[in-house]
Amino acid sequence: MRLPRSVRTAEVEGKRLLVRSDLNVPLDDGRVADDLRIRASLPTLESVLERGAAAVRVCSHLGRPKGPDPAFSIAPVAERMRALLPDERIEILENTRFDPGETQNDLAFARELADENDLFVQDAFGSVHRTHASTVGVARLLPAYAGLLLEREVTELGKLLGEVERPFVLVSGGAKVEDKLGVLRNLGGRADTVLVGGKMAEQLRTENPLPFDVVLPSDVVAAEEFAADAETHIVAYDDLPSGWLGLDIGPETRQAFATLIATAGTIFWNGPMGVYEWPRFAEGTKAVAQAVGNADAFSVVGGADSARALRELGLEAQVSWLSTGGGAALELLEGKELPGVAVIPSC
Repeated sequence: MRLPRSVRTAEVEGKRLLVRSDLNVPLDDGRVADDLRIRASLPTLESVLERGAAAVRVCSHLGRPKGPDPAFSIAPVAERMRALLPDERIEILENTRFDPGETQNDLAFARELADENDLFVQDAFGSVHRTHASTVGVARLLPAYAGLLLEREVTELGKLLGEVERPFVLVSGGAKVEDKLGVLRNLGGRADTVLVGGKMAEQLRTENPLPFDVVLPSDVVAAEEFAADAETHIVAYDDLPSGWLGLDIGPETRQAFATLIATAGTIFWNGPMGVYEWPRFAEGTKAVAQAVGNADAFSVVGGADSARALRELGLEAQVSWLSTGGGAALELLEGKELPGVAVIPSC
């Protein structure tokens, strides 16, 4: 796999740097609800500061505003970052998507970002699948380098596309097959076992567009309606009452999936097994998280719900790599070129 040149090789002493970080974090009542991505951005910033960078401007998008919107201001994120890394050389710019030129890869906006900077460091792996001004445009105007997070993401995810320790178990969940179909086709064909939960399991049971078999749930937590407090029963999948919904994998499936995961030499897990945000339908996702965390395997985990489950169970440190990139990770594993990586010269 092609690797972009690393910021490790850049001469940063006395230079002004523009760093594209991924600070797209969830907010709750105006405060950062989960700072995983902020913390993941720190090693690159710490590295260039320690090596004598004169100034570091950090830019990122936050959410999907249609223009300037106080609800999407970067201010709460900046406050959290300054608490974690108090250095007066750091300046955190306002939400890049407040400018319509960002998503259009507008040259004028890219020039505005690049102005008065000497180098560009791309560290926002979660955004490099987008051709935006802050991911591609500015990299064409300044000498561009990959940050430490981007470098590690490409390396660790790339291992799944090469020779792996077997058995290779792929675990996929979520609501829509089409969101994961590219990964399932490209990576699933390399796997020895593919386990599928969530609503996408129902879709694959009805019609499997994949050229290989997948392991689907044998039982589910059935709910009378799509509601957090709905009446529930554990039923065999084939006995799901008419009009009821399977909102989580059942205990038999949890055990079967855990047993298969325990045998793995390599694991990739992306997506919840049920409606994880509702505690009564979170047990399947938690069971997979525990199995992946406890496995003696090279394990890569992606997706917000999967990552959240690992953190809540205290298993974050027990996986080999916890990816910060949702769509970017999936596109890389589909075999697609990532524009924000391709624009950086090779190492």
